[in-house]
Amino acid sequence: MMRGKIAAAALVACCCLLAACAQQPPRNPNCPQSASELPIQSLYGSWEARIEGQDGSATMVLRRHPEYDGVRGTIQRAGQPPAQLAGDIDPEGQLALDESQDGKSISASWSGALKPDSCGKEFTGSWYRSSDDSHHPFVLRRSGTWN
Repeated sequence: MMRGKIAAAALVACCCLLAACAQQPPRNPNCPQSASELPIQSLYGSWEARIEGQDGSATMVLRRHPEYDGVRGTIQRAGQPPAQLAGDIDPEGQLALDESQDGKSISASWSGALKPDSCGKEFTGSWYRSSDDSHHPFVLRRSGTWN
């Protein structure tokens, strides 16, 4: 009797696991699964940035960096002057951006991973603000066409 209950419970658990796996969409083989698979040009253009703890979203525009194989651009938050950005995809496959309010010193840093199956259109990670040594999760989503 006890063996029957154990077998029934195991069968139910297996069915639940199979149902959960079946609900997940299949991976798109044409989408890079890591930022290290992206050409730097895929970062060019407009992005919407949302940082936990900050109201609304910001607009980030990235272009080709004139001095190295990376990006340079700006981030515009409502009611604030634009901040400057520069960065690249680091050797570990992370999006790495430095942010500067004055163009001289780093006021914040971005470190994020490509969201799998986003086809290069979404990053998630941590935004670090140096003024108060705080870390905040961010989501960066493609919002415009490639430049």
